[in-house]
Amino acid sequence: MRFQDAARDARAVVYAGIQADPLVARMASLLAEATTAERWLARAVMNGERTDAQTWRSIFPTLFDGLVDPGLADHAGLILVASLEVANRGEQVRSQFRGAIVEELTARLLATRVAPATVKRERRVLFDGIRAEIHPYDVTVEADARPEVYDCKWGARGINADVLNQLDDARVHAADEDISLHVALVIFDARRSCEIRLDRATANREGTALVAIEGLNSLGKAGR
Repeated sequence: MRFQDAARDARAVVYAGIQADPLVARMASLLAEATTAERWLARAVMNGERTDAQTWRSIFPTLFDGLVDPGLADHAGLILVASLEVANRGEQVRSQFRGAIVEELTARLLATRVAPATVKRERRVLFDGIRAEIHPYDVTVEADARPEVYDCKWGARGINADVLNQLDDARVHAADEDISLHVALVIFDARRSCEIRLDRATANREGTALVAIEGLNSLGKAGR
């Protein structure tokens, strides 16, 4: 088993520009230090249905009123501001930004648990004698002891048979080479929503882990 950079086609070049936008890094940095409630705030705001800050403050009162630590309120405020910037990018661009943010957040959390140099983005997994998948994995941990691959999605609707089959195929092919490959979905959505979607899937998913918004801290070594 070996890893390889994804092909630099037109889609990859455009998406690389999105990934390099400072807003992606700023949002991911804030979310890496966020509480679960703050992550719910970010998800709600970045869906783009409301763009008025005061409305969101009233929807999430315990994040902003005097009942919480002022420091946490300040952090929630920064998340709200950055999330509104994403929401105001327009529907198509907003969708790309959200995906890039989840990927960057995943990479940052993983880098607190494993050597940062082993965390890679947009990589393919290759096996001798097996036709290579065109679609790269969003985030990989390329460690000799136990490599890991992650497919990241903004919402449960992004879970489909193609994604599940690709993850399971990689796990099975790695096992054929006596390699224990950890494969997982990272979904910035409620675990219950993800489980409902998975229950409707026909693809094999028994060996695929699920990391939903409530469990994001499990990717790293510690969380708030």
